[in-house]
Amino acid sequence: MNSMDRTDHGFIPRHGGYRNLVVYRIAEIIYDFTFRFCNKYVKNQGRTYDQMVQAARSGMQNIAEGSVDSGVSKASELKLTGIAKGSLQELKEDYLSYLRQRGLEQWENNSLYAQDLIRARFPSAQEVIRWVGRHKDFQPDHFGANAAIILINVALGLLTRLIQTQEQDFMQNGGIRERMTRARLEQRKHRGK
Repeated sequence: MNSMDRTDHGFIPRHGGYRNLVVYRIAEIIYDFTFRFCNKYVKNQGRTYDQMVQAARSGMQNIAEGSVDSGVSKASELKLTGIAKGSLQELKEDYLSYLRQRGLEQWENNSLYAQDLIRARFPSAQEVIRWVGRHKDFQPDHFGANAAIILINVALGLLTRLIQTQEQDFMQNGGIRERMTRARLEQRKHRGK
């Protein structure tokens, strides 16, 4: 692990371990998958292409930035995690629109394909693309858009739980000001002995 990723000294808590978060890894897959999906199926739609790719990127990047900022600003961490969630919700809406505008069916979250995708826990977008390509009974864009929606749903659920955890951490430990005050009081207490 890079020494820049985490610190654990003084009043600044451990932070920056976003690469270890399952939700970050899923968001990275969503971004890579969306980039390829849009290059193949949405590239001639101008603004939609840009919006989808940027929303996917924002989902991933804001998780990372929130994690890094968490050491000095719990408010920033919560805000950025919320932005990541909003960006992925926006991306989901674009995939839903893609299906609706083409008259393609959306999978239910408990469909066999959705459950198969969730159980597979693919480590990369390339593995998801291979999985999509194996299902010849669907058009690749139909299957791909549904696969992206399922991955986004998983990420949204994980982000909801992450935000709840961040809120609890803030309530229990406070922000940087509270930690600084506690550290200063503790130092004074030790000097007085």
